[in-house]
Amino acid sequence: MAKYSDTIDLYDDEGKLLKSGVALDKISPLVNPATRKIIDLTKRTISVNLGGMEKGLRAGKVGKGQILGRELDLDIVANKDAIIAKIKEMVEVEEGDTEIKEFNGGQLILVEVPKVRLEAASTYDAAITAVASATTYALIDQFDIDAFDGSMVKAACWGGYPHTVDMSGAGVTSILNIPQNNEGLGYALRNIPVNHTVMITQRNAMQGAALSATLEQAGEFEMGAAIGPFERAQLLLYAYQGLNANNLVYDLVKANGATGTIGTVVQSLVERAIEDGVITPGKKGGYFQFYDTKDPMLWNAYTAAGTMAATMVNCGAGRFAQAVSSTLLYFNDLLEHETGLPGCDYGRVMGTAVGFSFFSHSIYGGGGPGIFNGNHVVTRHAAGVAIPCVVAAAALDAGTQMFTPEGTSKIMGDTYGQIDVFSKPIQEIAKGV
Repeated sequence: MAKYSDTIDLYDDEGKLLKSGVALDKISPLVNPATRKIIDLTKRTISVNLGGMEKGLRAGKVGKGQILGRELDLDIVANKDAIIAKIKEMVEVEEGDTEIKEFNGGQLILVEVPKVRLEAASTYDAAITAVASATTYALIDQFDIDAFDGSMVKAACWGGYPHTVDMSGAGVTSILNIPQNNEGLGYALRNIPVNHTVMITQRNAMQGAALSATLEQAGEFEMGAAIGPFERAQLLLYAYQGLNANNLVYDLVKANGATGTIGTVVQSLVERAIEDGVITPGKKGGYFQFYDTKDPMLWNAYTAAGTMAATMVNCGAGRFAQAVSSTLLYFNDLLEHETGLPGCDYGRVMGTAVGFSFFSHSIYGGGGPGIFNGNHVVTRHAAGVAIPCVVAAAALDAGTQMFTPEGTSKIMGDTYGQIDVFSKPIQEIAKGV
């Protein structure tokens, strides 16, 4: 029996119907198998840059430094089969429970750590530590490295750790940051840089928004923000903004993409909300028409979809990611003035946008929207609905950022981006309902 009476139609990134009459709870990260698979693999898959470690060791570069005179000339990629076999043997708990995928001719590998390692641990650290240790030992064993040079191999795999809190400059990486860098309870899945998501979804703005929304909303569930009546609120936000429910985002972008502005997206959204019965004309105050809603949660979901569409229209027209913060702010400011109803996330998106604008590219400088995440002190405040818009903007960007997705996150696209559940989450989640 469905938990909620709401039903939605799911459309893909080309505006084609995938599933109709879907009960709202079927997209929940607690229920949908594709969503659970995304979360599971996010925790259990570890990338190992064999080619990068070979080049680094040859130049004496480990962590984020270089030690002249400590160079090691190891044919790591040429011996990849033996090294992969050693890693698999050490990481697996039972035969067949560890999968390793190769990319770029074995330059990169992706290790899927057994579930039991995480079940027997208190945090997701167990995945990266197991792979880093196994890779270190595999290289030392394969090339008969002595005690003097072992520390260089270890640093190539582990980076600066434990001299740094995280594994700074490591050849073994996870899509997740370390728990110590999470801003509070439940922030791990929100602590993934925008540029990572952009590359994983091959710069597809709608797929990127869907993956980001999946991780952000799973984080909202994890931090206790989707309990009781608030669960429906978060699921509606996820459905309409992230999964293009009822083709709302696609329709708004299509109607405004050629000649539209943030203001015309406001008009289109209000017209659609009236047509769908989400809002109705209320009292008049002089020349101003107020609007009412009997379902503030659904209206909030519409505002989130509108914010996403406005981002795609504005940042897509300019091919610049930098405009996303002002779009988050002024779309909702205009929407509030147009309707007399609260903007996205009841004002928190506007509040987030003010600080985000300052820190990403204003007086302060920062580094551009692509290196932010939902765990950042500036962008953490909105309930999972700001960062998906930033991902869409960065996907549409044509190189205006100081730190481009290709520059910071290419390895994510080359590994995680080759797995359908990550690169095409809209279709995979629809299959799972």
